[in-house]
Amino acid sequence: MTDAAPERDDNARHAEKAKKRKAAHDKKLEGMSDDKGLLIVHTGTGKGKTSAALGMVFRHIGHEMPVAVVQFTKSEKWNTGEAKLLAKFPELVTLHIMGEGFTWETQDRERDIAAARAGWERAKQLIRDDRHRMVLLDELNIVLRYDYLPMPEVIAFLLDEKPPGKHVVITGRNANPALIDIADLVTEMTLVKHPFRSGVKAQKGVEF
Repeated sequence: MTDAAPERDDNARHAEKAKKRKAAHDKKLEGMSDDKGLLIVHTGTGKGKTSAALGMVFRHIGHEMPVAVVQFTKSEKWNTGEAKLLAKFPELVTLHIMGEGFTWETQDRERDIAAARAGWERAKQLIRDDRHRMVLLDELNIVLRYDYLPMPEVIAFLLDEKPPGKHVVITGRNANPALIDIADLVTEMTLVKHPFRSGVKAQKGVEF
């Protein structure tokens, strides 16, 4: 019986602290909006940029909100797991695989620029389209880094033509500072360890 009193005291202190935290949190939420279309950027040298973005895509699917995905570097030949899964929701997902593989695979800058331009024109159509709640532009940062698309053009479109209620997610390493400046949410994945450096190739279900 003597141990019960200290335990009750600990529970009471915990409850009081939790109550104060909840009150502070509720106060922060007052006046906040939950209906703003966000510009989201996933960048950095670490793995997980596309994976995290696809997590949001699948959340939208779970809420039956239509989404669109444009993949700028992946090729249809890659037969990725996400493409297979997204194809199972044709009424909710618009998927365009617009790339031809990595730049070192094509070895043709003009072809890469043409593919990037075709992907961007399709992306603009999808962003303007009221049907889609979210548009994922997978690896757009890569084509911007190689100057396959003019950065000022992309920034101007996102600022001037992205509908207020639409989420746009952009992935890829080396996000341009100008893009980071206008984004609402920026996450940088940091590389700590990667199996590729130990001689392990990309694996089905992990990388693709």
